[in-house]
Amino acid sequence: MKVACVGATGLVGTVMCEVLQERNFPITEFIPVASEKSAGGKFAFKGKEYIIHTLAEAVAAKPDLALFSAGASVSTEWAPKFAEVGTIVVDNSSAWRMDPSKKLVVPEVNGDAITPEDRIIANPNCSTIQMVVALAPLHKAYGIKRLVISTYQSVTGTGVKAVKQYDREHHGETVPNEEKAYKYQIHENVIPHCDIFLDNGYTKEEMKMVNETRKIMGDPNIKITATAVRVPVKGGHSESVNIEFEKDFAMEDVKKLLSESDGIELVDDAASFKYPMPLFAKGKNEVFVGRLRRDESHDKALNMWIVADNLRKGAATNAIQIAEYMMKHELISTEVVA
Repeated sequence: MKVACVGATGLVGTVMCEVLQERNFPITEFIPVASEKSAGGKFAFKGKEYIIHTLAEAVAAKPDLALFSAGASVSTEWAPKFAEVGTIVVDNSSAWRMDPSKKLVVPEVNGDAITPEDRIIANPNCSTIQMVVALAPLHKAYGIKRLVISTYQSVTGTGVKAVKQYDREHHGETVPNEEKAYKYQIHENVIPHCDIFLDNGYTKEEMKMVNETRKIMGDPNIKITATAVRVPVKGGHSESVNIEFEKDFAMEDVKKLLSESDGIELVDDAASFKYPMPLFAKGKNEVFVGRLRRDESHDKALNMWIVADNLRKGAATNAIQIAEYMMKHELISTEVVA
């Protein structure tokens, strides 16, 4: 398969290339794509060096698959151009997520929504992906009525600039305002502000979780409220989720259901101090679930703690799993249009 990686030199793009190698994705021709400034440079992949291409050159090559992680503006302009030449685009930006004509996919949850006609498939927001993996089997069994979410999101979710700010502050440096990803210091601090503020007082990140969750789960009636917080952690998002169900549940059934569900690793043994943490999720592709306990203030509510590597399952791994799902179900054709 001829594969283009758009944004290959970025934080998520680099991890995409790592995951492609680790999962032995079937690539006959690899096309790394980056900005005009990077074009012509060298890019290492699977022990070989490749020339970095421009977007126009990549479209002309008519790849079978294009993995996009280059921002919404790039995706809005270029994803349709790839689709026109027969390429399947899996886009990691926010450009297409809420477009009613595009599928928003987490393979373990709604992979069956993809059809042979889909040419641009949206990869959800990182914090949404890990949550819906954990929630989907419970929604199917008990019906989710309401979610109250608090996130604890790492600096890698913001990008390279944020990581540099964190590192410099960690080493005691004063970072000029123009070089900061955040208005405030992130080292030894917690910032209740992810993405931009909207007119309703919520941030864009918080509303992504509301809207994307409903779309992926196929249920617009789930009541959802969220608070998204940036924490001084370098890799891995954590979430505290309170779930109100339509039906009653038994804790042993919930644990059994989660332990048997694809993509989930249950780490829930308080007596042995075992629970999910970003420290142990780093570099892994699973969603880790723990701290399961009945909400003592509500007879049909459950508390849970969800952790995942936001650059892996929250971005790169999920995008590649979408492509793998499409290959398995013969939804990707290697016959491009003339």
